[in-house]
Amino acid sequence: MKDSPSPTPHLARRLSQVLALQTIIGLGLVCVAVYVVISLTLADRQRETLDHKQEAIKHLLREGRGTHSPEALTHMFNDFLMGHDELSLRLTSASGSKIYEQLRQPEDDDQSTVRRFSVEIPAANGNTQSVQALLFLDRRSDDHVLRHLAWTLAMAAIAGALLVSLTSKWLVRIGLKPLRSLVNQTRSLSAQDLHRRLDDVNQPQELRPLIAQFNALLDRLAIAYQQMEAFNADVAHELNTPLTTLISSCELALRKPRSAVELQDVLASNLEDLQRMAGIVADMLFLSHADRGAEARRTDVGSLAALAAEVVEFHEAALQEASLKVRIKGDASASIDARLLRRALSNLLGNATRYGRAGSTVIIEITLHAPSQGSLPAPSCCHQLLIAVCNEGADIDPKHLPRLFDRFYRAEAARTHSHTDRNHGLGLAIVSAIARMHNGQTFAESANGQSRIGLLLPIK
Repeated sequence: MKDSPSPTPHLARRLSQVLALQTIIGLGLVCVAVYVVISLTLADRQRETLDHKQEAIKHLLREGRGTHSPEALTHMFNDFLMGHDELSLRLTSASGSKIYEQLRQPEDDDQSTVRRFSVEIPAANGNTQSVQALLFLDRRSDDHVLRHLAWTLAMAAIAGALLVSLTSKWLVRIGLKPLRSLVNQTRSLSAQDLHRRLDDVNQPQELRPLIAQFNALLDRLAIAYQQMEAFNADVAHELNTPLTTLISSCELALRKPRSAVELQDVLASNLEDLQRMAGIVADMLFLSHADRGAEARRTDVGSLAALAAEVVEFHEAALQEASLKVRIKGDASASIDARLLRRALSNLLGNATRYGRAGSTVIIEITLHAPSQGSLPAPSCCHQLLIAVCNEGADIDPKHLPRLFDRFYRAEAARTHSHTDRNHGLGLAIVSAIARMHNGQTFAESANGQSRIGLLLPIK
């Protein structure tokens, strides 16, 4: 049984929830901090009040005990406590008799702070006696203030969180407006308008790199789509001609009885067209296989010059027809896929044969590539094998060089040499695929009537 898919997260809702949560936490921390500070401040004030009153009581006892009667002393302490309804006082002698008492709350009241201290005062006989004092401070007013403050802060935090929660959706909606604009722009994109791109005007800086990357992707897709359309037209043209020939030939052969010799001639002609079609299909299948990550099967090859000579021998008839000669320059041994390298070299030589100037010499270079060699791509390791085919002929426009190895790409607008092009615009793309299967790369140079196209393969 398949698990039900998790719900798709909603960015606006998630941002609103995060803002509300941050508000609750932030306001909560602020409110707790305010409450703690006020509570500590009130506690310090209570302690200071008790300290001050304690010193005042000691002063009154020491100064007035011997000169005042008990009635006068009681009157003095009543005056002392007047206006201080939060204070209560009890004075007892060492024997336990009460000297003074005024309690405004029970002794065991848990909302009172009790301060116990003793005072040594002079006695009538010239000695000193100890007076025990109990000073009570009622905290009810301060506790009431703290409770009121706590409720006020709690309501403020809740109200602030609710306010942010209610407004965050609107704020997030405004913040995500550029994304909705991009969505509307992408919705208008289609294969019928390959030149339209996303507009980054008035877009925030955070989105501009994404827009740039997306536009670059659209550029690549547009090129690929155009190449695909051109390739479809080329393949349709290449397949239509032999198919039409095959159909016409078969229809003619079936109109009346034919001898075995005549049927053999028809089959031989049809076989050539079928082989041409099979070549197109085989190239397409090879590129598809390479795109899926196929790697070369390396074996030790003692002489790459000998391998190149085999390829030259295979192209001997086409070279003679084009009035071209071939010279192999250099040699090396390497661990490569010989079958794939033959195919790559065959495509390169076929390309040079089609576009080489009659009477010139095509040079096949085989050498170890060093990092300092000209404008070739920098090698990714210390040693790379360079295999290149050089021919004399018209220069290739520099704007075409970076795309020569693109699949389905033709440098010339007209289908020049199309009747002899056995690779159908895929020859150099196959060379590039073979280089990638060896973890290598390709290069192309053209200047002063010399074109040099080849590949660099790392040596293992």
